[in-house]
Amino acid sequence: MTPQFIRPAALKSGDKVAALSLSSGFVTEVMHRYEAGKRQIESAFGWQIVPAPNALRGEEYLYRNPQARADDLHWALENPEIAGLLSVIGGDDSVRLLPYLNLELICAHPKVFMGFSDASIILMQFLRAGVHAFYGPALLTDLAENGGIHPDVARGVSQAAIAAVPFTVQPNSTWTEQRQAWLPELQETPRQFASSEGWTWLQGERPAEGHLIGGCLEVLDMLNGTSGWPEPELWYGAILAFETSEDVPPPAQVGYWLRNFAVQGILQNAAGLVWARPRGYTPQMVQDLYGWIKKVLWEAGREDLPVLANVEFGHTSPQLTLPLGARAKLDPVAGTFSVLESAVS
Repeated sequence: MTPQFIRPAALKSGDKVAALSLSSGFVTEVMHRYEAGKRQIESAFGWQIVPAPNALRGEEYLYRNPQARADDLHWALENPEIAGLLSVIGGDDSVRLLPYLNLELICAHPKVFMGFSDASIILMQFLRAGVHAFYGPALLTDLAENGGIHPDVARGVSQAAIAAVPFTVQPNSTWTEQRQAWLPELQETPRQFASSEGWTWLQGERPAEGHLIGGCLEVLDMLNGTSGWPEPELWYGAILAFETSEDVPPPAQVGYWLRNFAVQGILQNAAGLVWARPRGYTPQMVQDLYGWIKKVLWEAGREDLPVLANVEFGHTSPQLTLPLGARAKLDPVAGTFSVLESAVS
């Protein structure tokens, strides 16, 4: 049976959106970028960014107090003045919030929550609570982009979290993984973007439909085996969306993680697979990665599974926004990736 998810209210101009430091308190080291992100978000979407009570208390405090981070999430959910939730930045220990999270509050107060990377932990808890979640840019990343939010980022956020209609996911025309120091004097200096070579279909000959679920593989590996791991029914019939981080895991390691998904039966019961453009990979590593993906799918008896790769929803920029839980369609014949239903109301 296809899982059913609650649609949170679409975000609109004038809404107050909570800034949540659920992974790291690093934001206090780059407050100029935080302020730039706030300005750019208000300019692009009309949202007013409101820091959660503990969001700006610093890296050391938030590291030592995971419950304070969970409290911020609960505060934002229960606060009637807050319309949406936005991850400030990723990290590596959101998994420590699991003992303190209240999924009943997520279900009782469904709101747009958007983030990526380490936010995969929290996004999965929204899905487990039966609420759509949004795999998209964080406040300090593409929403505080040097020189302004990229049009492709603004389009992706608007399609997923503002416009309550289905949409076709469009490839970005440019991309970058350039590292530029987050210094005040460089905030208005744009990064260099190169022309994109587009998406790649690794396999598949027939269209497939399913709800979107996934995240950052390194983070999902931390979640695997815990109480926060999605139940089997959440994986069944899904279009999986996986990406890797700036840690640049070797292609073989990615293959080992995929084998775990195969042993769990997740690959065997999937409808499709969307793979993000991998950050930091050489052309040879990309080819090795694609080889591992196809190898493990063969091992799982899924040579039929449609696989779309090099999609811009991970750790490269501009970043698209995927509405997790929403029903989507991969069509290798038409070469399209469509979201068939709105994830907001």
